[in-house]
Amino acid sequence: MTHPLESDFVRDQLIPRTLRLNDAPVQRGGEYVLYWMQSTHRLTENWGLRAAIRAANRLGLPVVIHQGLDPTYPHASPRHHAMILQGARDTARHAESLGVHYQFVLRPRRDDDRRVVDRLAARAALVVTDLFPTAGVLARTQRLAARVACQLLAVDSVCCVPSGLFPTAEYAARTIRPKLARQLDHALEPVEEALPRYDASEALRGSLRDTVAEGGGLQPLPLAAMDDDAIARAIAACEIDHAVRAIPGVAGGSVAGAARLAAFIAEGLPRYADRRNEASDPDGTSMLSPYLHYGQVAGAAVVRAALASGAGAAHVDAFVQQVTTWRELSFNWCVRTPGFDRIASLPAWVQRTMTEHAGDPRPARYTLAELEAAETDDALWNAAQRQLVHEGIIHNYPRMLWGKTMLLWTEDYEQARAWLFHLNDKYALDGRDPNSVGGIMWCLGLWDRPWGNKPVWGGIRPMVTSRAKLKFDVAGYIRRTARYPSPA
Repeated sequence: MTHPLESDFVRDQLIPRTLRLNDAPVQRGGEYVLYWMQSTHRLTENWGLRAAIRAANRLGLPVVIHQGLDPTYPHASPRHHAMILQGARDTARHAESLGVHYQFVLRPRRDDDRRVVDRLAARAALVVTDLFPTAGVLARTQRLAARVACQLLAVDSVCCVPSGLFPTAEYAARTIRPKLARQLDHALEPVEEALPRYDASEALRGSLRDTVAEGGGLQPLPLAAMDDDAIARAIAACEIDHAVRAIPGVAGGSVAGAARLAAFIAEGLPRYADRRNEASDPDGTSMLSPYLHYGQVAGAAVVRAALASGAGAAHVDAFVQQVTTWRELSFNWCVRTPGFDRIASLPAWVQRTMTEHAGDPRPARYTLAELEAAETDDALWNAAQRQLVHEGIIHNYPRMLWGKTMLLWTEDYEQARAWLFHLNDKYALDGRDPNSVGGIMWCLGLWDRPWGNKPVWGGIRPMVTSRAKLKFDVAGYIRRTARYPSPA
């Protein structure tokens, strides 16, 4: 199957935030502009929604915001469903306060109607959605673009600096960092939010409910009125993997994301540069990655808050580099690279070193089930896996070791790659994010240089448990995660 980014048309049309995905015109006689919310789950600092509102105001039409969730995405589970539905509740309440029409449709069963968006798009003058290269979003959008009669635009609301300013995949953090720095101040300037000038009438809202129900009786959820128990009951009725539970104490949504950001700015950022590599400290990092992944918090808002915090320059700079350089480098890689999550996309030197060391004996071999259950002979690796399963995240430093060690324990490099994505995407709250892709591919040599020539590793930068104790309190980290039972 052709990879969604193997089209020159797709790669060449991203300027600077907006990607036009078909040659269809704005549809005459369309009743509204449809904003299909896929990965940017918020109403503020949402460049796709802004584009939809501007277009609707020019056309004299209302805006309809549609978001949906079905059980067919890879590793669908209460962990991911809860973050999305709790976030959608915040969006629904915010939309109500603004008088904007927003609807959320949940497909509980795998065989439920899958053509709601098609029917909504058939009535639209224009469809605008989110540009997101991973999690199947861009591929799904391209399929719709080929079916609809109206123009379809995908808009980048992820990056602070518009991704279209970088027409090719950057080689490393050192190549993109100065380019981002030159644009960042301008990119961070707040943009005035505009509301649609034309309201969706009650008649239109009623007909939209009929359009949703047309293929099998689905109806928009009344999310604004749903409490946590009601959301949990809705999730319990879905055909998903209920063994991967939601994370206790972690709430999804823009309200929870804003609260987490405020707490980090006040308490974590003033010590960030000193604490961020200490994996035994649960408060050393921002814990914002799930909210950034689901688009419930804007990266630009995070950076502005850090810059205005008054924290020391070293702390602010270290944190801003994570949110801008590394996050936007990952987005750039995924949006500009065919097969961004495949070994074949890695640099030529990685290809050579893997070929040269393909037959090297591995020091140990584990099955995927043993790895998933954290049943290895490496206590630190097991601790990282337990943290992933029970917290939905791994601290940055053990995460690198967790990824690289997989090379030593699998049949070959391809199996290591596949199992890393399996474990990450199944359990991580930010699974299937460009940042996750970048982190895993870095473990395999992306954005790095050759480091000697060792068995199995070849020229790939090695990381071993025995040296981790020089970087952070390994014993303390193992103790912290020991309270979790080994995953069954």
